[in-house]
Amino acid sequence: AVAIERFGVEPAVAARETVLTAEKARIGKAALAELPGEGAIVVDAGTTTRQLVELLPTDVELTVVVNSPPLATVLARYANVTVMMLGGRVRGRTLAAVGDWGIAALSTIHVDVAFMATNGVSVERGLTTPDPTEAAVKRAMIASARRTVLLADHTKIGNDYFARFGELGEIDTYITDTGADAELVEEI
Repeated sequence: AVAIERFGVEPAVAARETVLTAEKARIGKAALAELPGEGAIVVDAGTTTRQLVELLPTDVELTVVVNSPPLATVLARYANVTVMMLGGRVRGRTLAAVGDWGIAALSTIHVDVAFMATNGVSVERGLTTPDPTEAAVKRAMIASARRTVLLADHTKIGNDYFARFGELGEIDTYITDTGADAELVEEI
C-alpha cells in the first residue's frame, strides 16, 4: 500500500483535521516551550501548527505573522497578540495564502521563531510539499526567522514531495510524536 498523497493528491484541511488529532495536540503543546518571552513569530498554515495557535498563552505579548485565514481568525480573539496576515492567493486545499505578495512582506520582516509545517521530511530531500507556490512562501518564512521549529507528526517522516522548501540543517528543533520510527528519527 502506498499513501495517495505520494501520487500528488494533497488532502484538504477538512480531511487532515480529523487525522492524528491527539498527536497533533501534543506536538502543539510541546511547541509552547519554543515561544519567545516576547517578540514576533511566524506560524505556517497547517493542522498541527493550528494546535500551537489555539494554545498560545494569554500573558505573553506577541506579534504573530500567519499565511492562513483560519489561523488569523483564531488569533484575533487574543488580546495580547498582534496578528499580521500575509496576502496572496488562498489555496483552497490548504487554506494558505501563497504568492509574491506574501513573499514580499516576509522579505521585510525579522521574527524570533518560525513554526513550520510540512508534507514530507527526509534526509535525502529535506522539507517538501506538493505545491511550488506554497514552498516559496515556506522558504521565505524560514529566511525571516532567527530560529526554525518544525511541527510534523510521524507520518511525514521519510516522505518527499515535488517542491523542496528547506534543508534539515535549517531546522533548529523538530517536534514530532512517539509514533515516529526510531531509525528514521536517528537519520534525521
